[in-house]
Amino acid sequence: MEKTLAILKPDAVERNLIGKILERIEGKGFKVAAMKMAQLSQCEAKGFYDVHKERPFFGDLTSYMSSGPVVLLVLSRDNAIKEWRDLMGATNPADAAEGTIRKDFAVNIEKNSTHGSDAPDTAAFEISYFFSQTEIVG
Repeated sequence: MEKTLAILKPDAVERNLIGKILERIEGKGFKVAAMKMAQLSQCEAKGFYDVHKERPFFGDLTSYMSSGPVVLLVLSRDNAIKEWRDLMGATNPADAAEGTIRKDFAVNIEKNSTHGSDAPDTAAFEISYFFSQTEIVG
């Protein structure tokens, strides 16, 4: 079983989409191995997105991710990284396939409701950034 990190971003939490998104996650065969709500500080958001620090959107991204509560999840299933990215849809909701979370719920490219790890090494880093091993079940 592969694990990946998922984040329900501030726009999704603010619009009370947690249950709807979790229903889709579980409906696609994911197991929730860990879950918690958090309010990221600007410092935590910058550390998490450090890989993007040279990108022009870094400041806006980290401000947005620290603007309200998020739901942090560790998801588990076969091919979890790819399957979660497929379920989320393209980063830009205008390009996302019908039936994906971002197509159905995102406000725009910044407020696109969800985050997901893009590779095994980033999943390992991202999961350990927010969760200790004792918080992960399964």
